[in-house]
Amino acid sequence: MGTRECFADEIAIDFPSVGHVVERMREAFLGADAGTDVLAAELRLSTIEARHGLSVPLDVPMRHTCPICSGRGGTWRERCDRCAGTGESLFQHHVRVSLPAGVADGARFRFRVTSPHASVRVEVRVAVRSSAA
Repeated sequence: MGTRECFADEIAIDFPSVGHVVERMREAFLGADAGTDVLAAELRLSTIEARHGLSVPLDVPMRHTCPICSGRGGTWRERCDRCAGTGESLFQHHVRVSLPAGVADGARFRFRVTSPHASVRVEVRVAVRSSAA
């Protein structure tokens, strides 16, 4: 039995919105598909900012259970408009990324943002532009 078939019968037909949740649990449990939920961002800095370093705000979109349908995706007859039937919605988690003085063009920083409901891997790439641009 492959990893896709594992737990396939655990999804209740009455609540199709739990399919995404079960898929995430399956991947976390079995260690499959580590490339999901990666936010790639590019921070453009001037040469002066790169030389001195700085702290920049970054909004990380994270999934959580829809507050309207409580993750059900809707009622027996209608799909939830807020989450479009998925049972999930997005919220913005605000973080500050501190870049050290002397950061080089092309430098990459990787970190994980975790909430009680989700975890997102973040990869930030630094692009240094000339001060004249």
